[in-house]
Amino acid sequence: MGELLADHTTLRLGGPARHWFTHTDPAAWPDLARTVRREPGRPFTLGGGSNTLGGDTGYDGTVLRMATRGITCRHTGPGTVEVNVQAGEPLAGLVAFTVAEQLSGIEYLSGIPGTVGAAPVQNTGAYGQEIADVLTRITAYDWRTGHTLDLPPAACGFGYRTSVFKARPGRLTILTLTLRLARSERAAPVGYRHLADHLAVPLRTRPPLAEAAAAVLEHRSARGLLLPETGDDSRQAGSVFLNPPVTPEQAAAVRAAGGPLHRDRDNLLRTSAGWLLEHTGHQPGQELQPGIHTSRRRTLTLTARAGATANGFTAALATMADRVHAATGIRLHPEPVHI
Repeated sequence: MGELLADHTTLRLGGPARHWFTHTDPAAWPDLARTVRREPGRPFTLGGGSNTLGGDTGYDGTVLRMATRGITCRHTGPGTVEVNVQAGEPLAGLVAFTVAEQLSGIEYLSGIPGTVGAAPVQNTGAYGQEIADVLTRITAYDWRTGHTLDLPPAACGFGYRTSVFKARPGRLTILTLTLRLARSERAAPVGYRHLADHLAVPLRTRPPLAEAAAAVLEHRSARGLLLPETGDDSRQAGSVFLNPPVTPEQAAAVRAAGGPLHRDRDNLLRTSAGWLLEHTGHQPGQELQPGIHTSRRRTLTLTARAGATANGFTAALATMADRVHAATGIRLHPEPVHI
């Protein structure tokens, strides 16, 4: 026992893990996997810890931290480039690389924390782009069989903030991603009104790639969606609830109260978790448990300050979800993953 989960998560909460391994060398994976398999149970795979809550008493098991780095490119045809990325590469670094290389396809994911390997787990997306849109292959290790697999997107069960990796926790560890991006000086068409207004362009415009990525960062910052390095909101895990699906009756009630509705890519009607929280009385900067506050910038983000505990964070999530359910009948589902 020794390595603290708090030292490897953005909430900076969590006690020690019983066993800890860090994967840095792709060539050493077979030996490392054999070593990890000797420990009881399957490991918890940790990336950047930006969507993770460690328990106060620690983790009585094995944590495998993915810290491999590397990005390589291969031209695959007119105007297309295949990009292979190690799982430990920061997602923000990959986006910056692709923008600098004039490769379009993930520019609207600028500013999202975490590692590349974590992105497929919840099918990370923003402003109309999702990581699943550009994936051609995921290389993953199956802890049940002891084999390394090459998975096509169709085998990954992608949906709204979900995948087979999330549905079967502990079964697969992602090692590399392969993306197909378009060689272009222009970004994908702007599909969100707020971003189009920020860029001062009409919807469906294709702004210059670097300009689009910079605008996303500015827009995310204005909405309190960037992870600050210092200050009261620096210890956080981003949005704490998924936008929930609603029944036609619930949708009618949301609409009557002036709330937003949208359809996801599976044509499922959803409303805004942030709007529900504020509609039921929660506000930015509110203390919910000792040391646990809503962000000063937005209600949908919980932050940890002095005196915070993981148990308190979990209790705050329950309080918020229970209030929404009691008032609206709509159930909120937490985003942070518990170790």
